[in-house]
Amino acid sequence: MPDPFIFLDKWTTWTRLTGNADDDWADRLNHIVTVVLLIAFSVFVVGGSYMDERIACWMPGEYTAHMAKYTVNYCWVQNTYFIPMEENVPKGNNREHELTYYQYVPMILLFSALLFKLPSVVWRAFSGFSGVDIRKLVEMTAEAHYVDDAKRDAKIEEIVCTIDRWLEGNRQYHWNCLVRMRQKLSRLCFCLNRREGTYLTGLYLISKLMFCVNVVCQFYILDAFLGGFYSYWGIEAIRTLAVEHQLKESRRFPRVSLCSFSVRGIQQKDHTVQCVLPLNLFNEKIFLFLWFWFVFVAISTGANLMSWIWHLIVRRNRVSFVKKYLKIKGRLQTTTDKSLCTKFGNYLRDDGIFLLQLLARNSNPLHVTDVINGLWDRFLEKPISKKVLADLRPPNVQNNNKGDNRASYI
Repeated sequence: MPDPFIFLDKWTTWTRLTGNADDDWADRLNHIVTVVLLIAFSVFVVGGSYMDERIACWMPGEYTAHMAKYTVNYCWVQNTYFIPMEENVPKGNNREHELTYYQYVPMILLFSALLFKLPSVVWRAFSGFSGVDIRKLVEMTAEAHYVDDAKRDAKIEEIVCTIDRWLEGNRQYHWNCLVRMRQKLSRLCFCLNRREGTYLTGLYLISKLMFCVNVVCQFYILDAFLGGFYSYWGIEAIRTLAVEHQLKESRRFPRVSLCSFSVRGIQQKDHTVQCVLPLNLFNEKIFLFLWFWFVFVAISTGANLMSWIWHLIVRRNRVSFVKKYLKIKGRLQTTTDKSLCTKFGNYLRDDGIFLLQLLARNSNPLHVTDVINGLWDRFLEKPISKKVLADLRPPNVQNNNKGDNRASYI
């Protein structure tokens, strides 16, 4: 009888929201958690704009109802400006004190959400050209946990067969001037030659780099949007809290502002009214929270990128990753086994190691152990391993040596 939790897991809202399991926690922190937060804040601000007065202005008693309505709409559309209560209102142009952001807060939050989603879209759009369905392999590895032993072994064997065929199919089998030219170009642009075994690795690291660049650029984007104060706002808030032990109303998000306008007529008359911006009470808290959240996301994403570079670029780390899972099954007993393990890591290449690491991060490590050991068994049957064994075997060892289980491969 099938486990009902499998069915529920496939159709729950959160599972459908997370999408493909072909990334890691740092990617989901960017393109899922942060996107959900930004959209939720945007919906909250939009809802607050229509459930209550967006702006309320204090007007003289001679204003009629039509004049009052015009004044409120004008001040909302044409911006207001902030002058502290203890200062006199200067005459003339007050553009340097103007508040230009409050009408567009929902749109800028949605735009930021789009930028956080973009690297994930790029990764999933181009990863399919690698020749392997990463999402399907991760799902198959995860599903092997919920079936009986016979079906589990069959599913693991299917995964091993798929990865092995993918590794064999993405190799160079012809050598000519065109292939050599593509190899040289691939050093500059990884996507020109997937047969070099670096396509998926390079694409994923580029998407990681896009996440890092995006979260840093968010400070500059919001800095330009809010009038040039956002980059160091969180530090200022911490300093104010440490000195005054409370967060006072920010000059950047004033709740009371001024609006000046002129009415054309026979005698043009200037008007200045005082307005209240209720939404700034929430906008201040939203953008202050986002400042600290973006710092947390930037640090997490940067550290995660460095971790991937360390594990994927350094060759000894790639071999160590494979050794860890082979030792679990006791497959590395002799010096010959360890030498073969190095060749096995080179055989898997960057993309093979990367794919196995994604499986390990998104499924049960026990199943990844079975997958890697299955690939090891298939590697021992290939001509490259037979040649290595022939070079490593002492001359006095005969092919029928029963003490060496791999003698039949030579």
